[in-house]
Amino acid sequence: MSPALFPQQIIARKRDGGALTPAEIQSFVRGATDGSWADYQLSALLMAIFLRGMTPEETAGLTSAMMHSGIVADLSGLRKPKADKHSTGGVGDKVSLHLAPMIAACGVAVPMISGRGLGHTGGTLDKLESIPGFRVNLSLAEYRAQLEKSGLALIGQTAELAPADKKLYALRDVTGTVESIPLICASILSKKLAEGIDVLVLDVKFGRGAFMPEKVKARELALALVAAATAMGKPTRAVMTAMEQPLGRTVGNALEVAESIDCLKGRGPVDTMEVTYAIGEQMLLLAGVAKTKAAARAQLEASIAQGTALEKFRAMVSGQGGDGRVVDKPGRLPQARLKVPLVAARAGFVQSVDAMGVALAALRLGAGRAKAADPVDHAVGVSELAKVGERIEAGAPFGVIHANDESALAEAQAMLAKAIVIGDTAGVAPKLIDEVIG
Repeated sequence: MSPALFPQQIIARKRDGGALTPAEIQSFVRGATDGSWADYQLSALLMAIFLRGMTPEETAGLTSAMMHSGIVADLSGLRKPKADKHSTGGVGDKVSLHLAPMIAACGVAVPMISGRGLGHTGGTLDKLESIPGFRVNLSLAEYRAQLEKSGLALIGQTAELAPADKKLYALRDVTGTVESIPLICASILSKKLAEGIDVLVLDVKFGRGAFMPEKVKARELALALVAAATAMGKPTRAVMTAMEQPLGRTVGNALEVAESIDCLKGRGPVDTMEVTYAIGEQMLLLAGVAKTKAAARAQLEASIAQGTALEKFRAMVSGQGGDGRVVDKPGRLPQARLKVPLVAARAGFVQSVDAMGVALAALRLGAGRAKAADPVDHAVGVSELAKVGERIEAGAPFGVIHANDESALAEAQAMLAKAIVIGDTAGVAPKLIDEVIG
């Protein structure tokens, strides 16, 4: 009979820099799930992990324990390879919305569990809920049925999947322990691997608008994520992408949905599609439905040219209770009361577009939430954003603000005037796709 594991002993071991055993990690995760550990004990170990770190073996063990804290979806009856992607969060990053149907149109099932926006980064679920009637809260049975019917499902985390993560993330948020690479790995991967996927591709962002601005730290996270997922038997790759300026020309929930629909119609912004293809290629390669990047790219382009990806998107929207008519009439999406152009005071070139500055302006308009309980205005945001290097004539617009509140509009105008710099020489945008890891 193994000796009892007391929380204070486990906390002390990590406090003193020791490596936790699988049994100790299991005790911690079980305590978070069934309440046998008090919140102050869970918080103490989270802080010890934040300060002392974890070995790759510990990180994989924590990920596995959190993944198995609830049900792991069994999608073995779905006779297709199953792939998903995850982004560490950026500004204007709507890639999941159109990439998922593109991948599904290529014969790969996409079971995707996404999150809500918090702080300056947008959430896939908030964007989807801007579509009238769209349901993100599906039961596991509905989730499976949607996958079988249309080949993709974009939903929120259910109570059955990785319940330990919900508890631990809430504590991390209020105890200053969010920015811990082992804890980030376990949080992301426990949910993603509980979906029932075969392979995973990660979009790890760096730059001013990224969750981890420093490229070195973002790369450390990418390596840790790939190592932990691979150790658990899931082929995984990470694509490092720059997030200095917003991705695409829109920031805001309904506005980004409309831009994703444009992407599926072959009218997507160049930078958005560059990231889309880079991630999609790796998904098809790992899933085994393409042997080369060129072949994968050709399949993805065909899904748009032939309209099959657009039809997958329509089927997903309708299957999850949404108004499928938005595909043909994006004007059915929520519309802001005020639409005011940002007008250039002088002619020149766009030298920089600060992704963080644009995100904070959108947040002030109500497009995101500062606290988890805050409401979101799906209609507001910024569209027609100028890109670094473009020439702007005096009096011409370099963006359009969508607002429902005059005071928020005035503040956002001032914030965006600082975030978008127009000068005599053109700025140079950083290389978008930096490195593929794994």
